[in-house]
Amino acid sequence: MNPLPTLFAVALLFASHAHAAPTSFPVWPGGEAPGAKNSPVSFTLLERSKDPAEHDRAVTGIRAPQITVYRPQHANGIALLVTPGGSYKRVVLDKEGSDLAKPFNDRGYTLFVMTYRMPEDGHTEGANAPLADAQRALRTLRARAAEWQVNPRKVGVMGFSAGGHVAASLETRYDETVYPAQDAIDQQSARPDFVILGYPVISMDKTIAHAGSRTALIGAAPTPEQIRHYSPELNVTAQTPPTFLLHAVDDPSVPVENSLVMFNALHAHQVQTELHLFSQGQHGFGIRGVKDKPARLWPELAMNWIEALAD
Repeated sequence: MNPLPTLFAVALLFASHAHAAPTSFPVWPGGEAPGAKNSPVSFTLLERSKDPAEHDRAVTGIRAPQITVYRPQHANGIALLVTPGGSYKRVVLDKEGSDLAKPFNDRGYTLFVMTYRMPEDGHTEGANAPLADAQRALRTLRARAAEWQVNPRKVGVMGFSAGGHVAASLETRYDETVYPAQDAIDQQSARPDFVILGYPVISMDKTIAHAGSRTALIGAAPTPEQIRHYSPELNVTAQTPPTFLLHAVDDPSVPVENSLVMFNALHAHQVQTELHLFSQGQHGFGIRGVKDKPARLWPELAMNWIEALAD
C-alpha cells in the first residue's frame, strides 16, 4: 500500500488552531510500519460531531502512523508528543489532539500529535504495536529537534485515556526492544524527559481496569505475566521520568484509581510527580468538555509544572 494518500489525508484532517499551518509526516521511514505487513485493516475516518463548526473525528485501521506538527509563533524549546485516546479501538483527532494546539502554542510549546496502531489489528508487534510507534515517534522528535527549534533534552509525552496508557508504557518501557532498528534515528533514546497523563488507562488489574482497553491489549484471559507487563504502575523505577497526572473523580469509564496507583508507584520510587483530581469532568474531557468547570485550568497547571522542571 502506498502510504502517501493516507499521509496527505491526515494532514488535511487535523483542525488548525496553531500560529502556523500544521504539517504532517510519517512516523516510520516507509510510511507503513514494518509490523503492519500482515495486518488486514484499512484506514477509515469517522466524523462523530453533528455540529459542523466543531469537529470530533476519529480514525481506525491505522497502518501508517502520522505525526502532525503544531508550531508556535515563538518557540520555547519544549516539545510535547501527544498520544490521544480512543479505547485502543481508534485514535481521536480533535478533542485530545488539535484542540490542544492553541493553549500550548500560545505559551511557546511545539505539539506533535500522533496516531498509532491498535493492538488488535493484526500487526506483527501485537500488543506492543502502540508502544513501537510511540518509541519511534519520540526518537524522531529528538533526532530532528533542530528543525522545530526544540531542545532535545526537553521532549515530553502527553497522553489521554488509552493514549495515556501508551504514554505510561513509553515512560516505563522506553528501553525495551519492541521493533527492529530501521536507521540512525533508532540510536536515539526513547525516554521522555517528562510525562503528562490525562485520565489514563493504567492498570490491567481487572478490579480497576478499563475493560475494553484491557481486552484489546491482553485478551479476555490474560496470564499473570501479561497483567504485570502491561500495567505501567508495576514497571515504575527510579529512572521513570517526572510525571504529572490529572483525572476527574466522577470518571465513569476509567476509574480514578488508575491515576492513584500510578501516583503511588511514582512516589514510592521517589520520582517527581504531581496529581490533580477534579470533582467534575467525567471522561474524555480534553479542553472542550470542562469549559465551565475548575478542570479547565489543567493546561496551565501542566505547563507551570513542566517549566518548574526546566528550571
